[in-house]
Amino acid sequence: MLSLFLHNGGAASKGQLRCVVARLLSTTATTNAPTTTTTPGSEHFDIIIGGGGLVGTTLAAALAKNDTLADKRVLLLEGAGEFKGFDASGPYQNRVSAINRNSIELFKSIGAWSHIEAARYKPVKQMQVWESNSDALIQFQHDNFASDVACIIENDLILDAVYARVREAANVQILNKARIECVRLPKDTSGSHSELQLQDGRSFSCELLIGADGANSIVRKEMGVDVFSMNYDRMGLVATLELGDDVCDNSVAWQRFLPNGPVALLPLNEKLSSLVWSTTVSQAKHLKDLPPAEFVDALNEAFCRQYARVELADKAVQALNSFFGQQATQNQLQYPPRVCAVKDGSRATFPLGFLHASSYVCSGAALVGDAAHRVHPLAGQGVNLGFSDVRYLVESLAAGAYAGFKLGDKQHLIKYERKCLAKNVPIMLGVHGLHALYSTEFSPVVLLRSLGVQLTQNLPPIKNLFMKGAMG
Repeated sequence: MLSLFLHNGGAASKGQLRCVVARLLSTTATTNAPTTTTTPGSEHFDIIIGGGGLVGTTLAAALAKNDTLADKRVLLLEGAGEFKGFDASGPYQNRVSAINRNSIELFKSIGAWSHIEAARYKPVKQMQVWESNSDALIQFQHDNFASDVACIIENDLILDAVYARVREAANVQILNKARIECVRLPKDTSGSHSELQLQDGRSFSCELLIGADGANSIVRKEMGVDVFSMNYDRMGLVATLELGDDVCDNSVAWQRFLPNGPVALLPLNEKLSSLVWSTTVSQAKHLKDLPPAEFVDALNEAFCRQYARVELADKAVQALNSFFGQQATQNQLQYPPRVCAVKDGSRATFPLGFLHASSYVCSGAALVGDAAHRVHPLAGQGVNLGFSDVRYLVESLAAGAYAGFKLGDKQHLIKYERKCLAKNVPIMLGVHGLHALYSTEFSPVVLLRSLGVQLTQNLPPIKNLFMKGAMG
């Protein structure tokens, strides 16, 4: 207990002090009690999910939908107030996600996809990614556009769809304005239950506590796992954009790698697109505060401007195209539609960084989503990795429960971790590597990355492998 007071050079927060008092009271009240006894007055659940964002709420819906786990009592803790729902007739929102095929299959399995289909979403038929320092580009699409590359869906619509499924579930309880104050895991209590206390004083216990509480996860901190994190000193700028009248089919996702970071246009409907612009902190703040007309001019220029070229890279790309019998890259390059306006109040910024927990599980606890991993948005993989965690965790918990394991048994939870690490680590390293490669204008690096991009463009088996990975 005293370690909490000594942490940070002897300074303890009010939350830590309340936690210590609660633990001392709990210890006193449970002296000589069996190790499975929980704190007096606490309500017990089989599973508690800390965090009701996209991943946490989807997890609650998936647990309720699984036949093997449908009898387990689940508590979903959400720090914000009650979700107000989504109005499909209202204006488009600025926070969207590029959802891949595996995530769509997850939504279908829990009955949420029909809800999304009935509202609005935009299929992406093609993606074009290109350089600013050379002629290198790559275009992704299925043969004859037989299938979508991804679907662009507003985050609140996804929440609306999964909340609808959760509210139908008799075994799931939602608690809003529920902020976790402190956590006790079996390793701390020598018991078999995980325990937590909310900031309002209420306490709960469970067989398994799932941290879906974001990059600053309290659950992860209590687990004591090592975390590798990195601040990119970059910010993402999002906005909702109106396109010019010359647009005939807004179904392409566009991404250009600029010297300060990638800028991407994601289609929302025939006349609207969503912006994700990753750049330096100072430029992001400047762009956010620009008058609308000047912001639109800066954005259109970002997609069309001729930046400093690396002549050797251009010649290498042209030689590579000639070798494969392709036309010169500039004849293949398509430019995105012209942006004519930015929706009022839609511009917002958020910090960018990298985070990965050394372990996703311990006895009585597991991590999902941003609590376990955080990645640059340039490949649109962040939330898809979280939904992949949901699928693997539910599968592992169902198999363990069927075999007679306790929900918080680490020996079985480790199977979930292994599946996640095998999928997440290569993708995260690849995205981090892309961020590093495109954060420099050093000529040899520009040459190598340009050759890599163009080689991928000209070799369909390699390109299909990348596309398959991106689609899940």
